[in-house]
Amino acid sequence: MKTLIVDDDFTNRLLLQEILKVHGPVHVAVNGKEAVEAVAAARDNKEDPYDLICLDIMMPEMDGQEALKIIRADEDRAGVIENCKVIMTTALGDSKNVIQSFKKQCDGFIVKPVSKSKLLEQLQTLGLI
Repeated sequence: MKTLIVDDDFTNRLLLQEILKVHGPVHVAVNGKEAVEAVAAARDNKEDPYDLICLDIMMPEMDGQEALKIIRADEDRAGVIENCKVIMTTALGDSKNVIQSFKKQCDGFIVKPVSKSKLLEQLQTLGLI
């Protein structure tokens, strides 16, 4: 499972890396703009595309909601048959953000602080592990 962790907080990135590294390669991005570029590069360079993106909502330059919208639109334009799975990992647990995330086609939602058990449960539900 190839994973991209997108979070502007170093501690959150480190935590997710530690949990996910046993399941395959883990890359990081610090904002939505970097995430969009990383996903496109992995797909366009014929590398293995990402299987999972852990995406924070509140970030500088481009937030997670906007990044998700662009990633899904790019997948559609490229004719991607099976989209990567996206789990929003955020401190914003209010219903507005949850609904907005699923409307933009996220696959899961975890409110921070992320616990290992919740994350692994989501990965099992999504069929990634």
